[in-house]
Amino acid sequence: MASAQQPTYYYGTGGRKTATARVRLYPGRGEVIINGRPLAEYFPRLAMQSMVLEPLRVTNTVDQMTVMAKVAGGGISGQAGALRHGIARALTVFDNNLRPILRRYGSPYSLLTRDPRVRERMKVGLRRARKAPQYTKR
Repeated sequence: MASAQQPTYYYGTGGRKTATARVRLYPGRGEVIINGRPLAEYFPRLAMQSMVLEPLRVTNTVDQMTVMAKVAGGGISGQAGALRHGIARALTVFDNNLRPILRRYGSPYSLLTRDPRVRERMKVGLRRARKAPQYTKR
């Protein structure tokens, strides 16, 4: 009989605004590769880099995991948020005991909760979603 084989990677999907991230976590030495490019090259801003690494930092797995991710859609902020969400979900697949830790952190929502805020649609007769043209009395 063949025994159940351990997966070579742990998968998680993340989303934010219109961006989606497909994340694979490999046991490794802490590299982060996004769309074939290193983290510092893909997200030059340190705030975005720290946002992406937050789930790994909170669970003390920064040096234990190699992250390979494909990110599509949205802008860089949305992609960073999607990546953070995907990494957090993949970590729960890796070890379900990390779930309460990941639940506790993150703002304004937990690291495991998809941020539901998306861009509001344009309305007829308005300049933007809510900005109305200037009212003239006469």
